Amino acid sequence: MKQTDTEQLKELIEQLLNPSIPVEVDLWSSKEIAAYLKQKPRTVAEVTCRIPGFPQTIYLPSATGKGRAHPRWKAREVIQWAEKYQENRVA
Repeated sequence: MKQTDTEQLKELIEQLLNPSIPVEVDLWSSKEIAAYLKQKPRTVAEVTCRIPGFPQTIYLPSATGKGRAHPRWKAREVIQWAEKYQENRVA
């Protein structure tokens, strides 16, 4: 049975709110980055990840050694990258 977009989003939100792996060592997919940045996974994969200065992609080897592995990014680096863009306003 295929998950709906709503079910997938709920699962991602649950994972982000209650991570089983500490964010300091977790690897995120474009779906998890999208949930964190409030973007679509396709936007992350095609636009955001290509912005100069975005954390480098990690490609783990596949079990079969054939095909291209799915990209991953260090969660802590993605968070640090996003936080660099926070405005510093003077009241």
